Amino acid sequence: MADYETLLYTEVDGVAWVTMNRPDALNAFNFQMQRELKDVWRTLRRSKDVRCAVLTGAGDRAFCVGIDREESMGSWRSADDFGKNDLAANGEPPGEGPWHSDDPGENIGPKTNDLWKPVIAAVNGMACGGAFYLLGEVDIIIAAEHATFFDPHVTFGMTACYESMHMLQKMPFGEIMRVALLGASERMTAKRAFDIGLVSEIVPGEELHDAAAWVASTIAQSPPIPVQGTVRSLWLARELSRMQSLDVAKVVIKLGSDPQSLFEGQQAFSGGERKKPRLR
Repeated sequence: MADYETLLYTEVDGVAWVTMNRPDALNAFNFQMQRELKDVWRTLRRSKDVRCAVLTGAGDRAFCVGIDREESMGSWRSADDFGKNDLAANGEPPGEGPWHSDDPGENIGPKTNDLWKPVIAAVNGMACGGAFYLLGEVDIIIAAEHATFFDPHVTFGMTACYESMHMLQKMPFGEIMRVALLGASERMTAKRAFDIGLVSEIVPGEELHDAAAWVASTIAQSPPIPVQGTVRSLWLARELSRMQSLDVAKVVIKLGSDPQSLFEGQQAFSGGERKKPRLR
């Protein structure tokens, strides 16, 4: 894995730890971080050593506060300049005309980058605005007790569009509508996020790393092909109708049923080996 300017990257026991490392900017993603996140997700597709990933932010103030507005919008001097010096997600000028548009989500999301290994988000503080691109494409969210979720777009004159669409897949309609329309005036607590099913577990801040590590390492102990097939199945089922999903499942289950994994699983079952589960 390459060295990164805006990310910290480590691998431990089959788990990739990806840390957005711009704490002074509350881990806002600039063009460089967009490029590096894309590189991480695309590279992990080819890694035989990594079976699960954890995404988090440096420090305890913020998971991520979205796009770095100073970089992407700092060139605007007046309303007359709006969009004239706009840059695409890759830091280059966008294409000519209204039909050529670039968006950060094309770079930073694991699913958009065709990664079907499980990704766990460990949310350690504020998660707002463009952070919803990331949360909308992870598989499990674990939050520190002090984590908050909000979207300030409308407060500052922007439409909460892509972010709201992503989170509609994770939150009830009324909840994301409230988050989007109240902007910076209200923040959803970790407890409320847990109550609506956005977050699967809340822990004290000092226990966040260990909580995410337990889930990720446990997943990483299972055979990778069935795990990735399970992730793909659930995302397909979200996108398709019930009958379409069940029809596609005939193919997915054949692709995801690795003979070696099935044999080893049956041997373990027949041999009386049983996992000792914890209760949540």
